[in-house]
Parts: sequence; C-alpha cells; structure tokens
Amino acid sequence: MENNSGKINVDALWRQYKENKSVEIRNQLAEHYLPLVRIVGGRLAISLPPHLDKDDLLSSGFFGLLDAIDRFDISRNIKFETYAGVRIRGAMIDYLRSKDWIPVTMRQKIRKYEQTVYRLENELGRSATDKEIAAALEISVDELQVLVGQCNAATVIPLEEYLQTDSAESAADNNPADAMEFLELKDMLAKAIDKLAEKERIVISLYYYEELTLKEISLILHLSEARISQLHTKAVLKMRNYLARNKSVF
Repeated sequence: MENNSGKINVDALWRQYKENKSVEIRNQLAEHYLPLVRIVGGRLAISLPPHLDKDDLLSSGFFGLLDAIDRFDISRNIKFETYAGVRIRGAMIDYLRSKDWIPVTMRQKIRKYEQTVYRLENELGRSATDKEIAAALEISVDELQVLVGQCNAATVIPLEEYLQTDSAESAADNNPADAMEFLELKDMLAKAIDKLAEKERIVISLYYYEELTLKEISLILHLSEARISQLHTKAVLKMRNYLARNKSVF
C-alpha cells in the first residue's frame, strides 16, 4: 500500500493487518522492516567464528521478525522497531545456542578466567589490572590478551542468557509480578555494570544502550577497534560472572 508520494503507508498496513491478518500484508510489513534483521545480525556477527553461516543467522532473525509482526499490538505505546529488535535478537541467539560452537576446552578457559577475575577483585576491592590477572593465571600479559581474544566468541550471547527476551514484554503488560521481576533484573544489571572499570562501563553503555558499533566507539575513545573489542569481552565476562553468582534473584 503506497501513499500519493509512492512511499509505503506503514500505519495503514498495520491497521489492515490488525483487522484481517493477511499473509500478503504481513509480507509487505516484513519487507519494510527487513533492514532491522541486517542491523541486529551485523551486531551479533562481530565475534562469530568463520564456520558459522551468517545467512542462517539472518534467516533465523527473519523468522523472529515475522513472529514480532504477528505478536505486536499497535495499541501499545511502544515503537515496533524496539519490540521487533528484541524478538529478532532472541531468535538469532536461539539459533546460536543450538549450534553450541564453543569447544569444551575454551569453556574451561573462560570459566577459569571468570573465577580468577572474581576472586582477585574481591580481594583487591577494585578492578584487577591485566598484569594482576595474568600473574594470577600464571601466564604473560601477551598470553592474556590472546586468551581474551579467544573468549570473544563467548560474548556473542552476552547478557540475554540472564535477561530473557520476554521480560520486557511482560513488564509492559502491566502485570505487577512480572513488572517487579523485570525491575529487579534491571537493578541487578545496573549493579553488575557499576563493578566494571571506567572504560569498560563506557564501552558497555555505548554498545548496548547507544547501539554504536565497536568501530564508532573506538573513534570516540581514541583506541584501536581491537582494544575496544577486548574491553567489551572483558566487561561482558565480568558481568556474566556477577549475574550468574546472583542467580537467586532471577
């Protein structure tokens, strides 16, 4: 459906779809919002290993988009793009989980790294430096940088393991119990962020809340993209470890 200027009248399409759930109209809406799938996929694909098929990732995101269109209530005071982004990302993450691409040996290294950082920072009462972490792991700082780089793939599914995609939707439904749970989750996430070093907090804020790319963040902080990627990985591993140790809240 086009208006006089030849552009798609999205509002009219939504009204029609709400009335008759036409597959043809749903497909028109999906075509209009398809760039969302590419945007979300591009952000998740930053750390993916080469053997994972990016096209399959995008396909899973497309099905997430269709699911979002089917479930979206136009009477709710939220943007479809925000709602769909959560659904698309959730579908892609489900696909990635099903592949379980991280080797057992790497999971063990990640776990050891997380435990070491947690122990050190409890003892020190502050963020541990790379030199301190390397010493505790009995490796060199260069070897630590390599390890963090290898851990990068594990941060493709960073925080969604704890903040399930339906949580935001449940809270928006004005169910008091669900809303309270969602607020507790947000509070726990905020506490995890507060425990990060300053640069790590900035990277997390710019990446997840401002939705900038690692390259854009590197220009803002005047650091290399590789260094930003490293800070992102370290921050997410710290946060995930903190959240896992406080699972009782969830």
